[in-house]
Amino acid sequence: MERLKNEMATEPHDQATRQELEDGVLTITLNRPERLNAFNGQMMAEMMDAFDRADTDDSVRAIVVTGEGRGFCAGADLSSGGDTFARSNAPIDDYRDGGGVLSLRIYALRKPIIAAINGPAVGVGITMTLPMDVRLASTEARMGFVFVRRGMVPEACSTYFLPRLVGMGRASEWALTGRVFPASEALEAGLVSRVLPAGELLPAARELARDVAANTSPVSVAITRHMLWKGLDAESPMAAHRVESKGIYTRGRSADAREGVTSFLEKRPAEFPMKVSSDMPSYFPWWEDEPF
Repeated sequence: MERLKNEMATEPHDQATRQELEDGVLTITLNRPERLNAFNGQMMAEMMDAFDRADTDDSVRAIVVTGEGRGFCAGADLSSGGDTFARSNAPIDDYRDGGGVLSLRIYALRKPIIAAINGPAVGVGITMTLPMDVRLASTEARMGFVFVRRGMVPEACSTYFLPRLVGMGRASEWALTGRVFPASEALEAGLVSRVLPAGELLPAARELARDVAANTSPVSVAITRHMLWKGLDAESPMAAHRVESKGIYTRGRSADAREGVTSFLEKRPAEFPMKVSSDMPSYFPWWEDEPF
């Protein structure tokens, strides 16, 4: 994985992202506005590094991803021309889609992550948001799974995430036509949870992230995030019952639970003492990641 990240970073050295931590919220801004924040190897490497650091930094309680300028992310940088997607010489069974590597890293996060989609988001610009926990969009945003219109196929694990988020019918319509659609259609389908005027988008995303940062147990949030995602693949409710029982058992005996109940009874803000970096329960993770 480190080799892949290093290879992907061998592109121009200007920062492809900006990162700011305030009130427990890490805001990652995709920062190639002259190209509508088109995705390249450097952007991927910087995002992967930011996520790695966020997972080990207890001062980061939630993450917001947005774009600089009038775009969120216009998809892959196509400036290399017709061979844009043919630059790897790896054997087919060893090749890994960069967007997929990024999506899997987002999926593995122990911190909640919110997409503030401020403008056009197509190709990897929209698929990278699918493993994020919440997607908010500006009225100016337009989205598209445009791969078949470029002679390509969906990437970034989107054929896994998209049907789970919007259902097979809507996922098929968008993926098989490759058409670009407005934020209102994304809202109607449940791809985004809110559509806001441009000036209200980022404040709303940060407010949501600050609510998490100020009022929740970081360990409980990390566990719950994975309970929800892993539950999508459960064979029956019994799988959820098993992991929820472990969570109730371990969390119920924790300092966080004592503080959560005591602070409620005393009518004061909770100050949860446990940390994601050191206090995750012994049963976490309860799943085995598949090798590649």
